[in-house]
Amino acid sequence: MEKLSGIKYSIVVPIFNEEGSALTLYVLLTNVMQALSEPYEIVFVDDGSADDSMAILTDIQRADSCVRVVALGRNFGQTAALKAGFDAADGEIIISMDGDLQHDPKEIPAFIEKLEEGFDIVSGWRYERKDTWLTRRLPSRLANWAMSKLSGVALHDFGTTFKAYRRETIKNIQLYGELHRFIPALAAWSGARIAEIPIVNLPREHGKSNYGISRTFRVFLDLLSTKFLLDYSTRPLHFFGFFGLTAVGAGFLSLLLALFQTLIAHSQVLASNGSLTSAGILLIAAGVQIICLGLASEMLARTYYESQKKPIYATRATKSSAKETRSTLEVAGRLRVGYQPNSENQSHRSPSPVRLYVERPLLAEYIDRQK
Repeated sequence: MEKLSGIKYSIVVPIFNEEGSALTLYVLLTNVMQALSEPYEIVFVDDGSADDSMAILTDIQRADSCVRVVALGRNFGQTAALKAGFDAADGEIIISMDGDLQHDPKEIPAFIEKLEEGFDIVSGWRYERKDTWLTRRLPSRLANWAMSKLSGVALHDFGTTFKAYRRETIKNIQLYGELHRFIPALAAWSGARIAEIPIVNLPREHGKSNYGISRTFRVFLDLLSTKFLLDYSTRPLHFFGFFGLTAVGAGFLSLLLALFQTLIAHSQVLASNGSLTSAGILLIAAGVQIICLGLASEMLARTYYESQKKPIYATRATKSSAKETRSTLEVAGRLRVGYQPNSENQSHRSPSPVRLYVERPLLAEYIDRQK
């Protein structure tokens, strides 16, 4: 993606009822970013705060031209706030973090240094969390383990907002629901290179957490949808077909068993064990319906990708010199057949040996073989 501005770094911070920490966070961020001596911007996204957060952010923006404020119409949630910040950010490197001061801005240079090693995403790892064990740490550990296994991305901490992205990586990711936790998994599908660095988890000084143990159930549901989108969005019949064929096969086995009991064992199946026959019929009917659902999903998926002209692949770079090579060979062909200029002064000169494109030995060797 082409660079749209001269900004090097963009810091995206979603804010929701953080009037006690917004100003302090701004001061800390400014000190860190000015020390980097590169053009930067701080993008605060007010997610429908009910306190004085928006007023504080407005005052900060008026006093500092490096600050931008995006005010959402209501509380849309953290994923929507982050997406709004990513869309507004113009930096080559985009760093997201929470606005509750539990992320230390002094660690931003470590993220940038890791990105410069060739990674596309650098995620923070809260290796020593300061949250309560039962309601925050235990559910988070279970969720992170499940996300790592199902997504195939070896991260210890998916839930932290403290991450650094290359612009071309995060701009191509569409976020819905509460999928901000799965950005590394979504980016990995496109071939993004992901790294993880340990970060400190500072205790919360102002306000209260907006998350509880009920969030864990939503995370697992989002995990299932993410797994489906990553693995089966372009081939849903493979997902539904497995369960459909399994149900049909189990139904046929049930009917065969009932037939065996009737013909071989001479038992009255309908009288003594009619549930076996009923189960076989129901399994076959359910399996056929599931397969039909997979076929319908297949048509919807193809309609979606074709109508949106959405590719089913992702490229990192495209390099080609085919046109240049063709034009070079055409010139070489003219010289090889004795092409002479129209100038009379040069018409009687003895031809001198010509070696074309010596800086390209393969092309020169090809031309020599054709002579």
